[in-house]
Amino acid sequence: MKFSSIPAFLLSLLLFSALPSHAIKFLLKAQRFPPQKCIWNTAHANTLVIVTANVGPGANQRVDVEIVDSSPNRNVYLSKKGIKSESRLAITTHSEGEVGVCFKNTIEGDVSHEAAQKLSRVIDLDVDIGADAVDYNAIANQESLSGLETEMRKLEGIVKEISDELEYLKRREARFSSTNLSTNVRVQNFAWFSLFSLAGLGVWQIFHLRAFFKRKYLID
Repeated sequence: MKFSSIPAFLLSLLLFSALPSHAIKFLLKAQRFPPQKCIWNTAHANTLVIVTANVGPGANQRVDVEIVDSSPNRNVYLSKKGIKSESRLAITTHSEGEVGVCFKNTIEGDVSHEAAQKLSRVIDLDVDIGADAVDYNAIANQESLSGLETEMRKLEGIVKEISDELEYLKRREARFSSTNLSTNVRVQNFAWFSLFSLAGLGVWQIFHLRAFFKRKYLID
């Protein structure tokens, strides 16, 4: 029993040190025509993202949430109006990039200008991505896993994320190397073109000046 608790403790320590934290708490001001306030997190393609938003109380205010990404198409994964208390939202990303959780706090009803200036709601946001978004407790109950087996399953998910991250960095490095090589070739070609152009211009100037001096009888 003592021997099994030590590796479990070490696995737990490794697990919590490897998982990043994506929790934030902020004040969202209310306006008649509010702009979006977005919180961005990096995520790979086909990655599970769980968004948990706790909205504080506030009269004459409607909080809307929208989950988008930073791709050129700006994919809208989910849009929900009038969220209250705790809302749990789940999406699966379509492309590499950043996922944004965007909030708007709209004033509703007849509110004076002075009162509107004081309206706001507290947003407590928690974003879980990848292995951190998987409910391992539910998996453990479903598959009757022990505590150590559950920790191993968590570590397996983390290792897969690290492997995917390294593969992504490898692809980026290959793309950057290709871009760098093509840029060097273009610069080299431009340098040769400039050199031959200057040489040709110099030769043309010599013949032009020689012909000019001959017309003026300055040289034979």
